[in-house]
Amino acid sequence: MLRFVKRLFRKLFSKKDLKLGLYGPPNSGKTTLANRICKDWIGEELGTVSNLPHETREIQMKEQVSIKSKDGRELLFNLVDTPGIATKIDFEDFIKAGMPEKQAKKRAKEATKGVIESIKWLDDMDAVIMVLDATEDPYSQVNITIVGNLQARSIPVLIAANKVDLRKASLKKLQAAFPQYEVIGISAKYGKNINTFYEQMFNLIGG
Repeated sequence: MLRFVKRLFRKLFSKKDLKLGLYGPPNSGKTTLANRICKDWIGEELGTVSNLPHETREIQMKEQVSIKSKDGRELLFNLVDTPGIATKIDFEDFIKAGMPEKQAKKRAKEATKGVIESIKWLDDMDAVIMVLDATEDPYSQVNITIVGNLQARSIPVLIAANKVDLRKASLKKLQAAFPQYEVIGISAKYGKNINTFYEQMFNLIGG
């Protein structure tokens, strides 16, 4: 309840501090979506994208992002891109991806720290966009862990079902898995359905 009151107070009286977090498992497309939002609205990207898991291992934030709706409303927020949440991080997975052992152990350590930081930052979030790979099983332990943390904090959530441009993508599976949330299919990489996604952001954080 205290967290909810804190977020409500900040939303009502300090719009400039509104924090919108991007959460999800590794390689779901969080940073790609963050870059898409920032590129579309402020003309610059936020972070580096890679096919290797846990490329983002530290919190990245772009302040004062402003987007506009079709009817002229404006939404101002700080966009927070978080490291991918994982229930298990094994340095050997990085070695299998071609990384030297020393570097793999370093990345695993940084990734573990990043997961802890991501969960801590949830206490400061006014709303969250949960970015999920629409080609993957939605009932994973990681997804359930993230949703549990969001529900425990009563944080407003919009699910971005990413990678709908791929043949294996299934929007219906995600909608069935998380009926309590609005689920919108997008391709952060190619911009598919991105304008509809922006309109949904106004519903999420009350523009």
